[in-house]
This record gives sequence, C-alpha cells and structure tokens, in this order.
Amino acid sequence: MKAAIAGGTGFVGKALTDQLLKNGWEVIILTRSLKNKKNTKNIRFVEWLSNDSKPEEALKDVNVFINLAGESLNSGRWTEERKRRIINSRISSTKELIRIMGELPNKPDVFINASAIGCYPVSQIAVYTESSNELGSDFLAHTVKIWEEEASHANALGIRTVFARLGVILGKEEGALPRMALPYKLFIGGKIGSGSQWLSWIHVQDVARAIFFIIEHPEISGPVNLTAPSPETLNTIGKTLGEILHRPHWLPVPGIVLKTALGEMSTLILNGQRVLPEKLIAHSFSFQFPDINQALKNIYS
Repeated sequence: MKAAIAGGTGFVGKALTDQLLKNGWEVIILTRSLKNKKNTKNIRFVEWLSNDSKPEEALKDVNVFINLAGESLNSGRWTEERKRRIINSRISSTKELIRIMGELPNKPDVFINASAIGCYPVSQIAVYTESSNELGSDFLAHTVKIWEEEASHANALGIRTVFARLGVILGKEEGALPRMALPYKLFIGGKIGSGSQWLSWIHVQDVARAIFFIIEHPEISGPVNLTAPSPETLNTIGKTLGEILHRPHWLPVPGIVLKTALGEMSTLILNGQRVLPEKLIAHSFSFQFPDINQALKNIYS
C-alpha cells in the first residue's frame, strides 16, 4: 500500500510517516525541492508545485493522499500579507492535489485534508462535535471554511474525503508545547489571560494513529475532530505542566500583554473551544493518551 503526503516533512508529517512505515506502507513525500532529499527503501520524494514538475507521473498507484501542507499559523504576527500567505498556501496545495488526483486513471481510496477546530466559534460554555452546525466568523474560521470547500472537490472525483480538524498538537520538539513550557523552565510560568479558556489538545502520536485509523475505516468521511476526549482549561494544563516539570505555576500574563505583543494572532492563546472527537469515539478509536497528565508525562519522560 502507498500513501502520498504533502507536508510530509513537518511536525505531523514525520509522525504520520513513521506510523505508516511501521504498518508496512510505502510513503511518497511531495516536496517543492529535491535538494538534500534522499530516497530510502520505503520513502520516496517527488517534486511538486514547480513549473516543470509533473508529480502525477509518479503517483499512479497511490492508495491514499494526505494533505498537511500550509504555512504555520504561529509563524509570526498576522499582518494582512501573512494572512494572505496562510490562506493561499493551503488553497494552492489543495487545488494541486485535486488536479493530480483528477489526472490519475486509478483514483485513490481516500483523500485526507488537514483542517482545524478553529472553524468552531469561541466559547467557554458550548461543546462542539462534528455534528455542530455553528461555525465561527473570525479569520481562522474563514480560513477553514474555504479550505474545506476546496478539498471537498475530491468528492466529485468519487474519492472518500475526510477533513481532519486538528486540535492543539502536543509534542516535545515542535508544535505549541515548547513555547508553553519555556516560561515554566525559566520559573516564570503561570496563568495566561483568564486561564478559563478551553484547550482542545491531542498528542502528536495520537494524531498519526487517528489518521491511520481513518484510512483503515472506509465508513468514516467528512469532518473528523482530531482532539483528545478530555479537553482542559489552559490554567489546568499550565498547572499540570508545572507539576511535571517541577516548576511553579505562579506568574500571570494578562491578556492585554499578549494582544499588544501578538496582535490578532493572540486569539490562538486567549480564545478557545471545547471540542470532542465524536466520530473517533463512535468508531471505537482507542486513544493512547486520553488525558493531559498522561500526555505530558509521556512527552517529558
């Protein structure tokens, strides 16, 4: 079995590649440049999104396409130019994957397109699942809406299509956790903003396992929340992180400070949603790290 991954060298892409290899799959990673990329027995790199590349010629027998490509949301202050790049990077990669799949004589079994729980409105009260009809109206929600609309064109090709709505992904070296942990390592960790904002998190290994689970379960389609079954408030996560790192949780950071420093990007930290993985639970997916204490202990063990 073969999987093609756009964004395969990123945080989630590396974990997913390991998961696929462990289960005997071959992985093709789509990359803008082949420089310093070396093929191995079960990993091959294919150039795409360049003027001369024709990736479809190397992807004729791929069973699964997975799109994780897109500029990072926390790569810098959200200027108008950066917001354009965040949106365009997602739309352009998705359009190209739709084009490639359309060219293939034998269509893949499934197209899994990364998405985000940022599609749901900010709330300290509501609980959101894949069956929730209410969507947000901010920049993140708008980005997810047009991203999923573009990815949905795979349905017209007769391909099972999944929108993997990712929560806040936790891992030791990449993602949000290193930035969250740094103040604690410097003995200045504490409540951020109100502290009561929900953080719908998931361990990076469970992200990879859940995507593989979706591949193996053809009855799963449409939006799928990739979050742990036990979201927590940011204050609770901070206290747990302090305990595991043997550091105090004491110095509060007022929301106005983050708004001043980060601008609109501060919404990633100051706002939150309580999101549950209803579809994964309904299909009996077993989380390896269902609660925050387990997850953080694993990461910092």
